[in-house]
Amino acid sequence: ACVCEKNKRVTNCRVESGRCRCDAIGSGVTVDCTTLTSKCLLMKAEVMGSKSGRREKPKDAFEDTDGLYDPECENSGAFKAKQCNGTTCWCVNTAGVRRTDKHDADLKCNQLVRTMWIIIEMKHAERDAPLNAESLKKFFTDTITSRYQLNGRYIASVLYENPYITIDLKQNASDKSFGDVDIADVAYYFEKDVKGQSIFHNNAGLNVSIDNEPVKLEKTVVYYVDEIAPEFSMKSLTPGLIAVIVVVVIAIVAAIVVLVLTRRRKGKYVKAEVKEMNEMHRGLNA
Repeated sequence: ACVCEKNKRVTNCRVESGRCRCDAIGSGVTVDCTTLTSKCLLMKAEVMGSKSGRREKPKDAFEDTDGLYDPECENSGAFKAKQCNGTTCWCVNTAGVRRTDKHDADLKCNQLVRTMWIIIEMKHAERDAPLNAESLKKFFTDTITSRYQLNGRYIASVLYENPYITIDLKQNASDKSFGDVDIADVAYYFEKDVKGQSIFHNNAGLNVSIDNEPVKLEKTVVYYVDEIAPEFSMKSLTPGLIAVIVVVVIAIVAAIVVLVLTRRRKGKYVKAEVKEMNEMHRGLNA
């Protein structure tokens, strides 16, 4: 027996070829405990936990508005391109985030579209003085490369704009080498750590400390950018945006109506003026 340090949502742990391997809860897929477990298998395990009462608690960038669901995973741990809940289906990206509207079971998802860029945006609590940008960048870079085992070349930037911290992870399919952890898995582990729902066996969350000073994060939002733009229709737009669009359309229609009425009135005036001139000419000739 062994302990899976990188994932506590497992059973039947054993040592094989010098490595700790376990079966993921909910899927039974064997995972290698020396590296991060795929997000799809982690989500499936979390759903199974909640069902049994063991709840463990740029232009085309979009958020995950659906949250947790029971995903269909490939044997490799990757998400299947088409996900369903009963008779409702949708297409997802490699991060398992819905990228189309929801349809019936006849929906076709021809390929699993890769998420090539993940933007993690955080906001820290109010403080008297801003953090040191270089120290902050070093902390998050070191954390991501050591705790989550991501190759540093996939960390595109760590930007600090008091009080916002933005981390860009970029990883094209052609860039990813065999054995490299996926940025979607890293973002999932990171988000759980920040929310105090660590997936690691020791249950220790991520203690953010810059220059030996604890930093409290108040809000974390993750955005996804896929290699192919998402396919959302008007139905998926937020009510606020729809309201703005409706107001603009009404304003345009009103302007057109006013223009048409103005032209009609002007035309009648010209016609009346011509008629009166003709009558005057007749009077003079008579």
